[in-house]
Amino acid sequence: MKVVAVVQARMGSSRLPGKVMKLINGTPVLELLLKRLSCSKKIDHILVATSDDPQNIPLKDHVNNLGFECETGSEEDVLSRVYHAAKKQSPDVVVRITGDCPFVDAGLVDSIIMSFIKAKVDYCSNVAPATFPDGMDVEVFSFSALERAFKLATTDFEREHVTPYMRDSGLFKTSNVLFSEDLSGLRWTLDELDDFLVINQVFKYFKSDIYFSWLDVLNLNKDYPEVFLANENISRNEGSSMGTGQKLWNRAKVVIPGGNMLLSKRPEMFLPELWPSYFEKAKGCEVWDLDGNKYIDMSIMGIGTNILGYGHEEVDEAVMRTVGKGNMSTLNCPEEVYLAERLIDLHPWADMARFARSGGEANSIAIRIARAAVGKDKVAFCGYHGWHDWYLSANLGGSKNLDGQLLPGLDPSGVPKGLKNTAFPFEYNDFEGLKNLLNIHDIGVIKMEVTRNFGPEDDFLQKVRELATDRGVVLIFDECTSGFREAFGGIHKLYGVEPDMAMFGKALGNGYSITAVIGRRKIMEAAQNSFISSTFWTERIGPVAALKTLDVMEREKTWDKITEIGGSVKNKWQILADKYDLSINHWGLNALAGFSFESANTLKYKTLITQEMLSKGYLASNSFYACIEHTEERVNDYVDCLDPVFRTIAECENGRDIDILIKGPVCHNGFKRLN
Repeated sequence: MKVVAVVQARMGSSRLPGKVMKLINGTPVLELLLKRLSCSKKIDHILVATSDDPQNIPLKDHVNNLGFECETGSEEDVLSRVYHAAKKQSPDVVVRITGDCPFVDAGLVDSIIMSFIKAKVDYCSNVAPATFPDGMDVEVFSFSALERAFKLATTDFEREHVTPYMRDSGLFKTSNVLFSEDLSGLRWTLDELDDFLVINQVFKYFKSDIYFSWLDVLNLNKDYPEVFLANENISRNEGSSMGTGQKLWNRAKVVIPGGNMLLSKRPEMFLPELWPSYFEKAKGCEVWDLDGNKYIDMSIMGIGTNILGYGHEEVDEAVMRTVGKGNMSTLNCPEEVYLAERLIDLHPWADMARFARSGGEANSIAIRIARAAVGKDKVAFCGYHGWHDWYLSANLGGSKNLDGQLLPGLDPSGVPKGLKNTAFPFEYNDFEGLKNLLNIHDIGVIKMEVTRNFGPEDDFLQKVRELATDRGVVLIFDECTSGFREAFGGIHKLYGVEPDMAMFGKALGNGYSITAVIGRRKIMEAAQNSFISSTFWTERIGPVAALKTLDVMEREKTWDKITEIGGSVKNKWQILADKYDLSINHWGLNALAGFSFESANTLKYKTLITQEMLSKGYLASNSFYACIEHTEERVNDYVDCLDPVFRTIAECENGRDIDILIKGPVCHNGFKRLN
């Protein structure tokens, strides 16, 4: 009886690329595994089966140099890869070992081979159910069973994971080896960086003796459990149920503080551990994830950046023409002049403009210019204005000063303590509160969103304008979010109130990076007295995209369309709430709408909505940013899918256990440190 061991290994792991060639005391993980497996007394031949992806060439060369054979095959169809690799050896019995299990124990492998022979079955393992530590997985099967599975297995899952068809189809005789106690919660496999830290520590403990047994590792685990703490929160076989985007997010958190560049795009803000996280392409209001799944985006549409929808052809064509001509040079791009003139034409009170590439930059530019113009440091503000020191300094005077301004939990760590008491929050529509700030502090700048969750009352904006004028204070409207939503330009045009400065962003370039600061000449010229300069503020794509986006907006009257679409969605939310006797609070402009349940479980309900709608092909939660691609048909289909989720939430309000329904952690509602 010829027994051949096939070791699956490749460089392209989605969670830890190159993991099998990572070095332990100068030796690749795969080499350690092969040397340990070579101690088997029952295996006649060992080979490695890798994929035909070129990135595996170094792996193949290393395996060959060690004196082992390395066969290549399909990247995705691993069943095919293993079958064809084994077939070349004409085996009677195949032992399947995965290359991410460097603690593989030759003695344990031999015992399972013997169990396979004794039981006279087609398939034998120690994984169905698992009682050995994760990383001690051994599967033994007849070549005839492998060949039959190769010919009959049809699903992607069966082809990728090789043996499910043998275990689950009912067509094969199977048996399983159990340990005397359930150790399946121990994790000794290599899928993530934390796993590598544990494995490295174990080999370091045993030093030059690489042939320790799995029971030696178990004793180490009992005597020194701290060695194994790094990966204790990772679930067994977690990767088999995770999408490519979820795996990539786990990698991202290791190499990128916070995982990404924008809090609002963290999966934890939507559906921790289940959100697809990354996109392959986007068009209209549809998004494809890294696994090819298509979703209709009924959530925040790129955080409000794409009023025209993703990948608008006219805007993209203008950008591609620019790319063909060149995006950067020693000389300036003329489009920034054309864009400045266009924005000033839309806002006759303004005389000059400066450009940047992000909303945070635009906000900080505006504050710097305003402080320079007025000669005072202190700012009174209302609303959310980004991440820079001037804004977060408000929390130096009290850790929750910013909680009511949109995002709770913003930590001023790293903000100079000397900025304490230079920025003071006030509440929207609280004119007396603002006036008191100006009476108490030597305020030079009032900075505020024109509106976000609700509109002005009792001539609030007019009173603010008059107060700023009377006190010689610079009034800045932050329209990075609200601009071009309900008016062609700033939403302040609807209220008949003119600021001294205003910022625009998000929708201005329909997904391309461009923000603008406009203002009165006597204020804006102060920029020449303060150093405000950055290389990539001069690139050409942003202004080109903005100019074409403005053309399309004006032609399509997009502000009217998205306001109508958003208003329709808000109305349909309320109809569902009334239908199921649920109380909800609405917030935001019609085109930037949202709601929350009046319940202690409001975050759990938001999580449930995201979870259930994702399974139906929607990116959705409790907010909706409208674009002109959100047709009436799409809105109606979305609401039809949302209806049973509201019904379930009503059942939870009447006693059903919401915790049983949620498949993972509850979403975050503000800034939190990620582990």
